[in-house]
Amino acid sequence: MSVKIRLSRGGAKKRPYYYVVVAHHTSPRDGRYIEQIGTFDPMLKKDDPNRIKLVEERVKHWLSVGAQPTDRVLRLLDVTGLAKREASVNPEKAKPKKKAQERAAAAAEKAAKAAEAAQGETA
Repeated sequence: MSVKIRLSRGGAKKRPYYYVVVAHHTSPRDGRYIEQIGTFDPMLKKDDPNRIKLVEERVKHWLSVGAQPTDRVLRLLDVTGLAKREASVNPEKAKPKKKAQERAAAAAEKAAKAAEAAQGETA
């Protein structure tokens, strides 16, 4: 049985409020869960102590028995010091794609021709 620690959305429209729950990986996001182990209120300021509330002993228990936290929950656990999250680095994703590289090369070529023409007029 694959168990995940994930967020379940509550709150009103445009006013999100999340419950940190332990659920079977196939259950729906806001559906049935095994246990609620905390809350997360993204509307509060980052330094507000009520933004992230977790029952630490239950989080440690579920992590010890093999529950896998989602990336967002792992970020929350990292902030509270219950788990360590390695920052992911993907420099390839930040590079421009093929068409953007072609447009940049064409613009650079055009600028070089314009500079050459301007130099030819002044000489």
